[in-house]
Amino acid sequence: MHRRCVVGTATAVASSLMFAVSAHAQSSITLYGIADTGLLYLSKTLNLATGGDGGKFVGLQNAGIAPSLFGLRGAEDLGGGLQAEFNLQSGIDLTNGGFNNSNGNLFGREAYVGLKGGFGEVKAGLQFSPFFQSIWDLDPRAFSEFGSIIGIYANNVTATGAFNSNAISYTSPVIAGLQASAMFGFGGVAGNFQSGRQYSASLRYQWSGLTLSAAFYDGNPGGSVNTVPPSNVGFEGRMLAAAYKFGSVTAKASFTSFKVEGGPSNNVYGGGLDFLALPQLDLNGGVWYVSDRNDTSSHSLMGALGATYFLSKATGLYAQVGIVNNHGKANLGLTPAVGLTSLFAPSGTTTGATIGIMHMF
Repeated sequence: MHRRCVVGTATAVASSLMFAVSAHAQSSITLYGIADTGLLYLSKTLNLATGGDGGKFVGLQNAGIAPSLFGLRGAEDLGGGLQAEFNLQSGIDLTNGGFNNSNGNLFGREAYVGLKGGFGEVKAGLQFSPFFQSIWDLDPRAFSEFGSIIGIYANNVTATGAFNSNAISYTSPVIAGLQASAMFGFGGVAGNFQSGRQYSASLRYQWSGLTLSAAFYDGNPGGSVNTVPPSNVGFEGRMLAAAYKFGSVTAKASFTSFKVEGGPSNNVYGGGLDFLALPQLDLNGGVWYVSDRNDTSSHSLMGALGATYFLSKATGLYAQVGIVNNHGKANLGLTPAVGLTSLFAPSGTTTGATIGIMHMF
């Protein structure tokens, strides 16, 4: 090789290394997460073989209030208000060290890269849908893993809409209190564009203490990605919700519709209050009524109360109690924290309680 070529190659390599080091120096990477576990009591569980009462449950649960997870989040300032970003987030199970609160994969909660700036934010990769995010934001119990709408959501469509693979999304800046978000998920099946296709959008308006939110989701079954729990159930979702904050109290109410392919078509009516009684003490409660439009004899009523005492900004102790009453074919459980045992419950009344600790880092 000629000397000039060698020098040129070495210079190119050195320049590449210098660029990589420079880019790294301008970037920030953050390790973050939540560790949450506690003791769970359920007066009834569902026997999956018979559909009847499987007996009481007392045991350690993963994620009593918040999902246990860890992740890496990075950002780089590109100048002119433009920023590159990425997020890798994995659900974990503190009871056995395995995967949980995700789709069964490493970094199975979120895995995306994007750009954000004055134009808004664009993300590409595995991410939450605007429909799922809207339900999360307008839940009076802050999407607690016990006795909140997250259990109703999972009971209807498992993880679909929560973890959307092959997805591209756009979120607008806030303009006059309005913010819009849209997502499209490619099914990834050659020759069949409709298989596994998912799309969702939301619109949020905020003025003073008032928040109004509307969202929808439309997803086809199938697709190139198979996850556990399933994240490709075919369903149509609709949501309307409102919240109002006055002083240390926030009131929330919502209507959600799930039309599941080959399953129920449930209307969900819910509402509740969150009260920051002290800077270190949060109290909340919620009530939800679920009714199948195709079978009015199948319905559920669930209510729950919770209290969290923060020992610090990062660590909290909590206690929760809840009750659910099922009629007809309804099988709503109080929590997805210990899998199908707690996600579903038999007919009649099931009561439950949980105490635990949550640490954020």
